[in-house]
Amino acid sequence: MNTKKDSWKRTFYTIFAGQAFSLLGSAVVQFSIIWWLTEETGSAVVLTIASMAGFLPQALIGPFAGTIVDRLDRKKIMIAADMFIAFVSLVLAMLFFAGMEPPVWAFYVILGLRSIGSAFHMPSMQASIPLIAPEDQLMKVQGWMQTLTSAVHMAGPMLGAFLLAYFSMEAVLLLDVLGALLASAALLMVHIPNPERSAPEEGASGMRSEIKAGLRELMKSKGLLVITAAIGFTTFVYVPVGALFTLMVLNHFGKGAWHAGVVEFSFAAGMLVGSLLLGSWGAKRNRVYLLTGGIALLGAGLFFAGLLPVSGFVGFVLLSGLMGVSGPLFGGPFAVLLQTTIDPAVQGRVMSLVNSLMLIATPIGLLVAGPVAEAIGVDSWFSLSGIAIVLIGLCPLLFPAVRELKASAASQ
Repeated sequence: MNTKKDSWKRTFYTIFAGQAFSLLGSAVVQFSIIWWLTEETGSAVVLTIASMAGFLPQALIGPFAGTIVDRLDRKKIMIAADMFIAFVSLVLAMLFFAGMEPPVWAFYVILGLRSIGSAFHMPSMQASIPLIAPEDQLMKVQGWMQTLTSAVHMAGPMLGAFLLAYFSMEAVLLLDVLGALLASAALLMVHIPNPERSAPEEGASGMRSEIKAGLRELMKSKGLLVITAAIGFTTFVYVPVGALFTLMVLNHFGKGAWHAGVVEFSFAAGMLVGSLLLGSWGAKRNRVYLLTGGIALLGAGLFFAGLLPVSGFVGFVLLSGLMGVSGPLFGGPFAVLLQTTIDPAVQGRVMSLVNSLMLIATPIGLLVAGPVAEAIGVDSWFSLSGIAIVLIGLCPLLFPAVRELKASAASQ
C-alpha cells in the first residue's frame, strides 16, 4: 500500500501526459473532418449523419466493449484502441496523399470506426483510475481529467482551424497518429494493475450474461441507480438545448457566426474553471451535493438565459460560462461515485452501459426538442428546459438511498 501511495502520482501523470497528446490529436482531427464536410457540402443533413456516425456505434457496442475491457488487460486495450483510431486516421491521410478526394460516405465510415475505438478506450481509462489512485484522491484525479477534457475542447478547434489554414488535410490527420504513438509509449512505461476476476463465460451467451451482471451490479445500489437516472434525464433534456445555442445566438439575439464562437469559447472556459475547482476544492466536499448542485446550476443558467431580451447577448455569454462551470461539478463526482461503489472487476462494463445510455438519450432528446422549440420559440425552450433540469437535480435528495450514499461519501 505504501508503494502505491508513493508511486501512483508518477504513474497517473505519465498516463495523463500521454493521453493529453492523444486526445488533442483526436480533437483536432475530429474538428478537421467536420470542417472539411462543411466546406465541401454545406449540407445540414450531411453534418447530422456525420454526428450520428460519431456517437451511434459507441452507444450500440459500448456494453459489449465494456465486457471485453473487464475480461482483458486494460492497459493493452487502451494501447490497442489508441492505435486503432490512429490507423483509421492514417488510412484517410493516405487517400489524400494519393491525390484522391474521399467521398462523403468514406468520412461516415471513418467517424464510425473512430467511435468504435472510443467505445473501448473510455471505459478502459475510467476503470483503470481507481486501480492507480488512492480512493481519497479520486476526486482530485477527476478534476485533472475534467481539466484535460475542457482544455482539449478549447484548444482542439482553434488548433485545427490554424493547422488547416497552413497545412494540408493529410498533414493534419498525421497529428492523430503522433498523439497515439506518444500515448502508447507513455502507457508502456507504467504498470496498471488488473482487478481480480472470476473466469469469463464463453461465447455470445456468456457475454450477454456478463452484460446483465454489470446491470445487476449497477442496480445493487439504489442510490447510485437514482443518481444515474438523474444524469440520464439531464442528458436527455440538455443535449438538445446545447445543439440550439447557435440558433439562440442567430435568431434570438440577431448575431453572427463570430458571436456564436464567443459563446462556445465562454462555455469551454467555464468547463476549465469548473474542472480546476473540482480538483482543488471539490475533493473535500460531499460528492452527492456537488453532483446535484452542479445539475441545478446548469438548469438555473438555462432558465435565466431563456429570459434574456434580444439586447442581452453579453448576459448570454456570461451564463454560458456559468453553465460550463456546472459540467465538471456533476460529471466528476458521478465518475467517482461509480468508481467507489462498483466492484472494480465489473467497472468496465458498468461504465460502458452508463455511457451507452447517455448516448442513446441524445438522439431521442433531439427528436423531441426540435419540433417543440420551433413551436414555442428557442428562448422559451431554454427556460422550460432549465426548470426541468433544476427539478431533476434536486429530486435525488428526496430518496433515502441517495442520502445513505451521500453519508458514506462524506465519511470517506
